[in-house]
Amino acid sequence: MEMTDRPGPPTGLARVLWRLPILLYRCGLGRLLGHRVMLLTHIGRSSGQPRHAVLEVVEHDRSGYIAASGFGARADWYRNVIAEPDVTIQIAARKLNVTAAPLSAKQGGEVMARYAGERPAAARRLCGLMGFRVDGGVEDYREVGEQVPFVRFTIRGEG
Repeated sequence: MEMTDRPGPPTGLARVLWRLPILLYRCGLGRLLGHRVMLLTHIGRSSGQPRHAVLEVVEHDRSGYIAASGFGARADWYRNVIAEPDVTIQIAARKLNVTAAPLSAKQGGEVMARYAGERPAAARRLCGLMGFRVDGGVEDYREVGEQVPFVRFTIRGEG
């Protein structure tokens, strides 16, 4: 694994396009995005106002969902859920009350290794977007996962 240039959060037109799925959710069309995309509603740590982010579901089970902060620990949504972990997610048409908790670096490495095994092409593209060059080996993906913050969203109850 080699770190290339770690990108910052998108700005300008790229930000508008990146946030377009939020509009789909607001229009009641979240189901078009399937079960691999979630709408996160969280509280701004400074403003106290509701904020939204759309994240890829990296892994899920009966107890909750896992997502990665591709822009690292400086991403606003990540900093907000660390400050106020009781949040809401929506996957397709299903809204859930969840509690966010960061995974350890080791846990993140294991999650990324599993993700790469299940979706190799998507994992390679995702690593490129996050500024990592990988050789496609499990250890490379594990190393990336140890450097990217992952968050588990544990279900508290239906929303």
